[in-house]
Amino acid sequence: MKRRDNTLTKGEYQIMTILWDINRAACGKDILERCEEPKPTYTTIATYLKILYEKGFVDYFKKEGEGKTQWYQAKVTRPEYTRQTMQNVKKNFFDGSIKSMFSYFVKEEKLTQEDIMELLESLEDEE
Repeated sequence: MKRRDNTLTKGEYQIMTILWDINRAACGKDILERCEEPKPTYTTIATYLKILYEKGFVDYFKKEGEGKTQWYQAKVTRPEYTRQTMQNVKKNFFDGSIKSMFSYFVKEEKLTQEDIMELLESLEDEE
């Protein structure tokens, strides 16, 4: 039975980042090879993949003739996860107000008037 938890722990996020970067199905060995030092154990990778499957972030399959090897593929894209996470931040920390959220980042990051103008111009460029 799949858990419905829409947040990733640091370790889970690292595995998802590898899958997103690979951009195709990968086995545990492929993922382990791309982990940064100090590398986790293979069983740790397998545990993360199981949890990610239970949470609905990945799916897996077996290729004919490849024995027990399971191949994992991201079911959630990086932009989808980013959008969902930012929506949760806005809802949980800023009462759903984008204005409050933006104001917070302007103050915390000490954005100058010039920085804000550049941001607004970049938004106009996207339209």
